[in-house]
This record gives sequence, C-alpha cells and structure tokens, in this order.
Amino acid sequence: MSESSDLGKLIALAGTALLLLGGLLWLGGKISWLGRLPGDIHVQQGNVSCFFPLTTMIIVSVLLTVILYVILRLLRK
Repeated sequence: MSESSDLGKLIALAGTALLLLGGLLWLGGKISWLGRLPGDIHVQQGNVSCFFPLTTMIIVSVLLTVILYVILRLLRK
C-alpha cells in the first residue's frame, strides 16, 4: 500500500512540474524583460555573438528551489 501511495505522489509531483514548465514556456514570450536583466552578459564581436544570462539563471534557480521545497514539504505531511 505504501509503494502505490509513493508512486501516486511521484506521478502527481511530475505532473505538477510539467504543468509549471508548460506554463513558463507558454508565458515565456510575454515576459520580455526575462533574459535582459542587469548582469546578463551579451558579447558581440563581428559575426560572433555570445549571450550568458547569469542573472536570469540565478533568479530562475532560486524560484525553482523555493517551489520544489514547498511542494516536497507539502508531500511529506
């Protein structure tokens, strides 16, 4: 009984994660400032262009960490 309960929680967590990821991709085009924050590095020399979204990656990482922490905390109860 415990294994099926754990499997159900895992499937629900995976579904929630896919829902959030889909929502982010759907809204990604509407968030025009994302990727153009101070601290995002854009280097262009001639025909070569490199873009390193450092600040954006840090913000997304912190948000995902908080969201996953809350979800896992709720599942442990």
